[in-house]
Amino acid sequence: MTPTAFEAHGLAHRYRGKPALEDCTFRLAAGHVCALVGPNGAGKSTLLALAAGLLRPTRGTVRVLGTDPASARERLAYVAQDKPLYPQLTVGETLRLGGELNPGRWDARAAADIAAPLDRAARVRSLSGGQRTRLALALALGKRPELLLLDEPMADLDPLARHQLMGALMADAAERGTTVVMSSHILTELEGACDHLLLVDGGRVRLGGPVDDLLTAHTLVTGPAAEADEALSPYTVVETRTTGRQASALIRRESGAVPPPASWQAAEPTLEELLLSHLRSPGAPALLMDQPERKTAA
Repeated sequence: MTPTAFEAHGLAHRYRGKPALEDCTFRLAAGHVCALVGPNGAGKSTLLALAAGLLRPTRGTVRVLGTDPASARERLAYVAQDKPLYPQLTVGETLRLGGELNPGRWDARAAADIAAPLDRAARVRSLSGGQRTRLALALALGKRPELLLLDEPMADLDPLARHQLMGALMADAAERGTTVVMSSHILTELEGACDHLLLVDGGRVRLGGPVDDLLTAHTLVTGPAAEADEALSPYTVVETRTTGRQASALIRRESGAVPPPASWQAAEPTLEELLLSHLRSPGAPALLMDQPERKTAA
């Protein structure tokens, strides 16, 4: 069985008594690139901070690289949304500090390649948001982590820089087998780059598993609106939308279900269609694949 890079069992966390995560259970095998998606306030940043060991669970457990986050800290890298860096240091000093803090693991050439467009003499406080992002990613990749946790890493980059850095991340993951968990609101950025998905909404994981399996498990059907109630009744329906006389629905492809009527067209959804349908329908039933076995008391 492929080693597990990131997993949770009944994971919950509360901020000042208010739930940020509730009963999250999932498993991500090593070597995958996982998209972590969901609306603002869904719990994505909390989940990444728990994995990085910056927060402790209120309930349940989280494990990374086969151990607790604190024990795996040297083997993982985490880039937070605000990219905290020392503002008084220069770019060159920041990179040297990265090497001193990670003896035995530091890859100066990998860090230098990512930071190449930056002026080594420039102080961090003078950098733009996109330049700070580039420097933070240089530190993360220079550490040569086994698990890379990225919280909205590309949000403040221009399209060309986003494309270049995404390419560098994917090349590194493919070459070294790095597991990457990346949150993002840019859905087009994720399609084609990520092979695993975690959709978090309302503090819970609502979709989880390999992207191809999740897409195959759903069908997008379109047909006459007048027939929608009868035609869709045999299925688990995620979302239905009506435009004029036409209705479209995202349904679960379940074994044994009868095919849609001949008057209806069926197609596999794109990743963006799948995610948007589930985000617009928070009451739709969850679908979690490749879950860890729940632990029971002896």
